[in-house]
Amino acid sequence: MIGGAPAAPSAALLVLGGVLAISILADIVARRTRLPRISLLVVVGLGMAVVQQLILGMQQARPWLDGLGEPLIQVALVMVAFLLGGELTRERLQGMGRLILLLSVTVMGIGALTVGAGLWLLGFPLVTALVLAAISVATDPAAVSETIHGCDERRPRARLLLGIVAIDDAWGILTFGLVMALLGWILSGDGQLALLEAAWELGGALLLGTLIGLPAAWLTGRLAPGEPTQVEAIAIILLIAGLSRWLGVSPLLTAMLVGALVANLSFHHTRSFNEIEHIEWPFLVFFFVLSGASIDLRLLDEALGLTLGYIGLRVAGRWLGGVLGWRLGRRRHPDLPRDIGLALTPQAGVAMGMALLAAERFPDQGAALLSAVVASTLVFETLGPLLVRWVLRRP
Repeated sequence: MIGGAPAAPSAALLVLGGVLAISILADIVARRTRLPRISLLVVVGLGMAVVQQLILGMQQARPWLDGLGEPLIQVALVMVAFLLGGELTRERLQGMGRLILLLSVTVMGIGALTVGAGLWLLGFPLVTALVLAAISVATDPAAVSETIHGCDERRPRARLLLGIVAIDDAWGILTFGLVMALLGWILSGDGQLALLEAAWELGGALLLGTLIGLPAAWLTGRLAPGEPTQVEAIAIILLIAGLSRWLGVSPLLTAMLVGALVANLSFHHTRSFNEIEHIEWPFLVFFFVLSGASIDLRLLDEALGLTLGYIGLRVAGRWLGGVLGWRLGRRRHPDLPRDIGLALTPQAGVAMGMALLAAERFPDQGAALLSAVVASTLVFETLGPLLVRWVLRRP
C-alpha cells in the first residue's frame, strides 16, 4: 500500500535487511573496539525488544517477521550442529590424546553438576536447574581460538585449550538431548508413553541422521565444486531442519550425526562444510539478533537472581573441573595450569540455541531461561576472553 504502513511480508523483508545492515556496523565497531561481535548483535536484538515491548507496546515475539523468525533460528542451529559434527572425525578423535579427553570430561561433568545442584539447592525449579546444567557445558570455540591466536601463545596449554573447545559443544549437544528426553519422562503423567517419546526423540534423531547422512556422504564429492555442491549443502540443512521438527526428534543431534557421517565416510567431505561456512554468518546474524529480541523485558527482574546464580555457579564449576583435571594430569604435564577451567568460560551460539529450544519445550520456565542465558552470554563473551588471556600468560 503506497503511503501507508508496509504489509507484513514487506515489513519482514525490511527488518531482515535492516538487521543485516546493522550487523555490518557491529562488525566495524567490534574490529575497532575489540568488543565481542556476538555481544553487539545480541544488544541490537535487545534494542529491538525495547522498541517492540516498551515503545510500541507489542508483546508477541518477533511480530514483524511474519513467521520467518522460527525457521531462521532453526536453520542457524542446524548449520552450527552440522559443522560441529564435521569436526568429529576419526583422525581428530584419535589425535586428541588422553589429557584433552580427561580435561574435557572433568570440566564438563563437574561444571554441569555444580550448576544443576547449585540452582536446585537455591530453590529454582528442577526443569530450570537441569536445563541450565546442560546448557552450561557448551563453550564458544571461536572466542577461545581467536584469543589464543591473538596472544600468539605456543605453549602446550594453548594446544590443550584448542583441543578441548573443539569437542565441548558436541558434549553440550549430547548432554542437552539427554536432559530434554529425561525431563520429558519425569514431567509426564504417563511414564510409559513419556519413555517412548524420550526414546523416539533420541533414537529418532539417530535414525533420521543416518538416513540423511549416508546418502549425503555418498553424494558429496560426486558433484562438481561450486554451485552444485552449494545446493547440496543447503538441501542437507533444510531437510534436517524440516524433518526433525516434523518428526519431533532432536534437530541438534540429527545435524551433528549427519555432519559426522559426511566427514568420516566421504573423501571430499570438506566441500560441503566449506559451502556451509560460506553462507553461515548471515543466518547467525539473524539468530543472535532474534535471540536478544526474544527476551520478555517484563520478566527481567524475576530472572536477575537466576542469571547471577547461573553465572557464578558456571564459573565456579569450570574452575573446580579444571582443578580436578589438573590434579589428575599434572604429573605427566607439568605445564598444565591449575585454573585451566577458567579459560573455558566463553559461551555463545550453541547455548542460546539450546535456551530457545528449551523455552519452546517448557514455556512456563522459558522466559526466565532465555533471559538468563542471553544476559549471561553478554557476560561470558566479554569477560571470557580476558580469563583466557590470564590463564595463557600465567607462568
